[in-house]
Amino acid sequence: MNSVDEPRLYEELAPWFHLLTSPSHYAEEAELYGRLMVEKADGPVSTVLELGSGGGNNASHLKRHFTLTLVDRSPEMLELSRGLNPDVEHAEGDMRSIRLDRTFDAVFVHDAIAYILTEEDLQAVFETALAHCRPGASAVFVPDYVTETFKPRTSHGGHDSEDGQRGLRYVEWVRADPFDQTRHVVDFAYLIREGESVRVEHDRHICGLFPKETWLRRLDTTGFDVDVVEPAFDDEPAGQIVFACQRKA
Repeated sequence: MNSVDEPRLYEELAPWFHLLTSPSHYAEEAELYGRLMVEKADGPVSTVLELGSGGGNNASHLKRHFTLTLVDRSPEMLELSRGLNPDVEHAEGDMRSIRLDRTFDAVFVHDAIAYILTEEDLQAVFETALAHCRPGASAVFVPDYVTETFKPRTSHGGHDSEDGQRGLRYVEWVRADPFDQTRHVVDFAYLIREGESVRVEHDRHICGLFPKETWLRRLDTTGFDVDVVEPAFDDEPAGQIVFACQRKA
């Protein structure tokens, strides 16, 4: 976003996304986020808007419980999500500015919010969410990090296709931006296999990093009551902060 190039994973490498991160691995997370949306809302939750829905991994689980509308700015990722979630409404748009001219029982923003690089753009996302919240609706925001939880790290993973003809393995390197304390850098190296042919690709993601106080202040001034949730998955703390909100009366 802004002047930073779009990560290749969401453009020409998008067809490989589900071999980097499998939809099946999102079941526990999606269950938590769905529960928070229900708990924070005043009244029943039937319709949910997801901003920055990407390849539709969370949606593949949430659609069992809610009527979803998925928004993403990448046409390639929307095409991928439609393949996984053909029964769900999709719309192309930027989470900072899209207006669908209708409201929902809940708004959900997962890790796509990591690509927001300025406080002004963060505020714009919150205003988009508020514009789509009915009175008493919930909104759940799930950043990868806030400043207080950020730690440099490396990880690796990947999957093969069901027919075994395609595969991807990756190394992920997360580090602080040495030139800007409000950002962090994520470098991916992908090993991509088609049949027995293997190639190597590099992909850099530039992500924002804001203190918890900034999130709380901006959400409050936008018009949300906020609870801070620190989830645990497989009974282990995730080291993550989730902002579970309700639109103020």
